[in-house]
Amino acid sequence: MIKFYYNMAPNPMKVALCLEEMGLPYELVPVDTRKGEQHSPEYLAINPNAKVPAIVDGGETVFDSNAILLYLAEKTGKFTPPKRGEMLSWLMFVASGIGPYSGQAVHFRNFAPEPKEYAVNRYTFEAQRHWGILEARLGKHPYMCGDTYSIVDMAVWGWSRLIPFVLGAEAPKQFPNIQRHLAEISARPAAVRALALKDKHAFKAEMDEAAKLAMFPHLGKKVA
Repeated sequence: MIKFYYNMAPNPMKVALCLEEMGLPYELVPVDTRKGEQHSPEYLAINPNAKVPAIVDGGETVFDSNAILLYLAEKTGKFTPPKRGEMLSWLMFVASGIGPYSGQAVHFRNFAPEPKEYAVNRYTFEAQRHWGILEARLGKHPYMCGDTYSIVDMAVWGWSRLIPFVLGAEAPKQFPNIQRHLAEISARPAAVRALALKDKHAFKAEMDEAAKLAMFPHLGKKVA
C-alpha cells in the first residue's frame, strides 16, 4: 500500500485527488509543517527537501507533487492524454510557474516582514501573468490537454482553489474559465473525497512565531 505523506496545502491536495481518481489504496501519514515535522530526521530520509508531499510505494520513494502525479500516471496508465509532449509541457508549467510564483505571492503578501513592496509587486505580477496563460488555455479547451481530463488538471486544481489567497478576494472574477474548470473538478466524487481528508487529522491552524520559524527557518537566521 502507498504511504502518502500529506497535509492540506495545494501540492499535497493534487496528489490526494490523483490517488482518489485512480482508486489506489493508500495510508495517510500527516506531516504538520507548522509544527516543524517536515524537518524531522525520519521525514528528511524520505524527502531531503523538507517539503510535503511525498509517497513511498513499496521500494519506490517519490517526492515533489508533480513528479508523484507523473509517477502514478505511468504506474497505472490512467489520466494521460494522447499527446505526451503537451501533457509534459503544461505539467512543467504548473511545476515551474504556477506553484512557485503563487507560493511566493502568498508568502510576501501574508507572511514576509517589511519592507516587501517590491517583492509583493513582483510575485503578484508574475502569478497574475501565469494564471492568465491558464485562463486563455481553458477558454479554448475544456481541459488543459484538450478534451481529456488528465493529471495536468489535477495539478491546476490543487492551486486554483487558492486563487483568492494568492491574488486577493476579487481575483476569481478575472478568471471565469479557471473557475468553470475548478467547479467541474471539485464536483467530481474523487475531489469530494480528497477534500474530506481535512477531517482525518487536526493540523495546527495558528501561524504563530513558532510556526513561521518552522515553515520559514531563514527568518530566524542572520545573513552575513
